[in-house]
Order: sequence, then structure tokens, then C-alpha cells
Amino acid sequence: MAKYTGPACKLCRREGEKLFLKGERCYSPKCAFERRSFAPGQHGRTSGRSGSVTGRESDYARQLRAKQKARRIYGVYERQFRRYYEKALKARGVTGLVLLQILESRLDNVVYRLGFATSRAHARLLVTHGHFTVNGRRTDIPSMTLKVGDVVAVREGSRDAKYFKELPAFAESRLVPAWLSRDLKNLSGSVLRLPERSEIEGNLNEQLIVEYYSR
Repeated sequence: MAKYTGPACKLCRREGEKLFLKGERCYSPKCAFERRSFAPGQHGRTSGRSGSVTGRESDYARQLRAKQKARRIYGVYERQFRRYYEKALKARGVTGLVLLQILESRLDNVVYRLGFATSRAHARLLVTHGHFTVNGRRTDIPSMTLKVGDVVAVREGSRDAKYFKELPAFAESRLVPAWLSRDLKNLSGSVLRLPERSEIEGNLNEQLIVEYYSR
């Protein structure tokens, strides 16, 4: 699938809810969804469908929207998302929950959940530029799947940058989920365990995603 380069706010409008793709802007009056919550396009305002699940939608449409919402929240391409599903299908446990746990275990998501970035897109950018290490080794792969016990830290060579000098003050206000631990003094964090379903944000319906790929 080609990379989406359009306005991120259009994705929120299509899904009919805020996906918080642009960090702090999503919490401000500048958020486009606050002004235009209807779906984008010529018939977005009059179609009666803002992207939310309604009785007018078919089962397929609801399944597709659930899958697209998850993809957009985590910033994953279709082919990659399907691979995650196939991996979850082969793993022990409930397929939908395992799928979400795989997505939550991505390096870019962990950086975001630790409060080291304002959004997942921002976290991907920081990781791609090589600002983080995993278990002491520099990595620039945002899709890297972390395991229990892995330690993520800001690279020593990046700590003198203005952003990372100011990071502790910014990150302090961000709550860290119980499945992660954070050390602001050392700008690091670790994976304590896999997240439970109640600890996964985003108003996702993993059962509809499983149904979509099970057709």
C-alpha cells in the first residue's frame, strides 16, 4: 500500500472520532475535527455517515472501519497489518487481544506511551533518526517488536539536543501505563509485561478486525 501523505485530520473525520494523530494539536481548538466532524469529501456532510458505526452500515463496512481505524492509530500499512494478524492467529491466546498486544509492543508505540513523543508519528520520526537504543544498541526501526524485559533509552549522543533536554518536564505530565516503567532521570523505560485489554487505548473493536480477516 502506498504511503498516505494527506492531512492527518481527514483520517479522524473519516472515522468519525478523534484518533489523536497530531499530538497536542488534537487537544487544542485548532483541531480540524472540532470544526468539521463530518466525513471529508463532496458528500461528507450529507451522507449521514461520519465514519461511526450506524445501523445503516453493512457488517463488512463495520469490519472495514474497525480495521482501518486500528491501522491509522498505529500508523501501519495494510500488508504489515495483515502480517501482524497472521502472527496473532498462530499465537496462543485470543487472536484479537494478541493482535493489539503486538501493535502496542512496537518500538514507536512504546516510545509514545512512555511520554517521550507527542504522537506515534512523532515517535516514528525520532526512532527513524536514531535517537533511541534498545538494550543498549542503537536502532532506527520503528516497527521493531519489543519483548518483556527490553529497555528503551534516549541515545547518549542525542541527550544534548534541546528537545531531549526539555523532555523530562514534558513527559512528567504524561501518565505511563502499568505494563511499562519509566525513568525520567535517565530518559529510559522498560517493558514489564504485555498490556492487558483494559490498558489499550483507542476505542478499538478487535473482534470486528478478526471478522474482517476471517471472511
